[in-house]
Amino acid sequence: MSGLARASVLLGAGTLVSRLTGLIRSIVLVAVIGSNLSRVADAFMLANQLPNNIYAVISAGVLTAVIVPQIVRESARSDGGRRFLSALFTAGTVVLLVVTLVATVCAPLLIALYGAKFTPEQQALATAFAYWCLPQLFFYGLYALLGEALNARRVFGPFTWAPVVNNIVSILGFIGLMLVFGSDLTAVSEWTPGMIAALGGTATAGIMLQAVVLLLFWRRTGLRLRPDFHWRGLGFRSMARLAGWTALMVIVGQVAGYVQTLLVGAASGQGPAVAVMQNAWLVFMLPYSVIVLSIGTPYFTQLSEHAAARRTDAVRDDILASIRIMGLFVVVATAALAVAAVPATRVFVNSAQDAAAAAPVLLAYLVGLVPLAAIFIVQRTFYAYDDTRTPFVFTLIQGALVVGTAVAAAMTLPLEWLAAGIALGQSLASLAQLIIASILLSRRIGGIRAGAWMRSLARFVGAAVPAAAAGWLTFLLLGGESGWTVSDKVYGAAGTAVIGAVVGVVYLGVLVLFRAPEVGPAIAMVRRVLIRR
Repeated sequence: MSGLARASVLLGAGTLVSRLTGLIRSIVLVAVIGSNLSRVADAFMLANQLPNNIYAVISAGVLTAVIVPQIVRESARSDGGRRFLSALFTAGTVVLLVVTLVATVCAPLLIALYGAKFTPEQQALATAFAYWCLPQLFFYGLYALLGEALNARRVFGPFTWAPVVNNIVSILGFIGLMLVFGSDLTAVSEWTPGMIAALGGTATAGIMLQAVVLLLFWRRTGLRLRPDFHWRGLGFRSMARLAGWTALMVIVGQVAGYVQTLLVGAASGQGPAVAVMQNAWLVFMLPYSVIVLSIGTPYFTQLSEHAAARRTDAVRDDILASIRIMGLFVVVATAALAVAAVPATRVFVNSAQDAAAAAPVLLAYLVGLVPLAAIFIVQRTFYAYDDTRTPFVFTLIQGALVVGTAVAAAMTLPLEWLAAGIALGQSLASLAQLIIASILLSRRIGGIRAGAWMRSLARFVGAAVPAAAAGWLTFLLLGGESGWTVSDKVYGAAGTAVIGAVVGVVYLGVLVLFRAPEVGPAIAMVRRVLIRR
């Protein structure tokens, strides 16, 4: 367990630094393109999101679901999996190059699909940005392929620390753009080809270096790779069959995301829209990445090993332990961000009024944080058993709910509440997905001890209620929506930290007071890691 603890802390530290530098990157970006409620912001955010959308199909459809369990098994061979990895990286590079080329050529079509609600001028600007941003797809894929291979070989750190390089490059590039062209560039008509190249090129250069950094750590795996085009007899056909279901699963998610983006585009320039939703998601993903990915990733590797050895009791123990420890931190993070939603949102907008208007989007996403954390483990348990069809089934249901709620929000809500309504629908769909997935997994392996981890989550929620009340009182004492915590971007970040600290202290105090059994192991885990370091 100490190995898992050290890996989790290493991943958590890297992810935390990555997300914090990512927040700084977003602050500088807002200074360049103006408020997230502007048409320029929506145009760039849409273009910069396109490679992420396509990469998600490749990453979740092939890498996460299939590669890690397969590498774990191949590592037991006499060559340590060298031939398999050489062929895998060769095939992966070829696929990424082809997909990236096709996507870049199809940039106008992709913008027309996702930005159908944009004005013609805004579509033209987004298309120009897309030509610079879509090459990121190749480097995202290379980064994911290298990172998942390193994780499977239990080299956990570089995957989470490499994005820091991307953020630093982007920050420096955006600052340089401001020095040359100025700031608060919110008018679509003022963007010249040189400005577009500077912004899009900076974003892509950061992703490229993020991938290159991982190559520097490959030596730690102890394997030497070479180009290998002999792909027969390595199980790629079986992997493709497994990946096919997860690719379909992610495509369902992308279709749902497309509907969301298309519908919320109607609010661009009139209320929270694409940029606000993406940045609210960025804040939402901070605790998810730091907590869920840093704890869940090492557990997934261990869980895959136990599943391969047919140690079902150990798999159940992994599920219980991982959801408990993640829940301990995710619940307090949800409470802290909920009461600090306005200061946290102020980081990405240019006024307190805009922050108040955008904060409901973050609140709506936060409803789904705890369910999403549990889904991470439940879904990957299916992957560990080479079952990718069942996750497709419950994801298809979730996607249908996302689309249905988004359409309902577009039909019933005013434009200023449209983004929040769509975000809330996604959170409720995630809750339904967790319920269905847990039932199916329980039937698959004869129980997942859901009662035990549900009782733990209930304890955490009980402790979070007075903690959230203390945090909300702190926000009011600091002036509320007219106080210093929403007067500036930097003050917004500082206010969020102060409120979060109050929530955390009260939360821990309540859990200790009522002798919650999960606190002791969590503190002991961190203590063991610090002592060993």
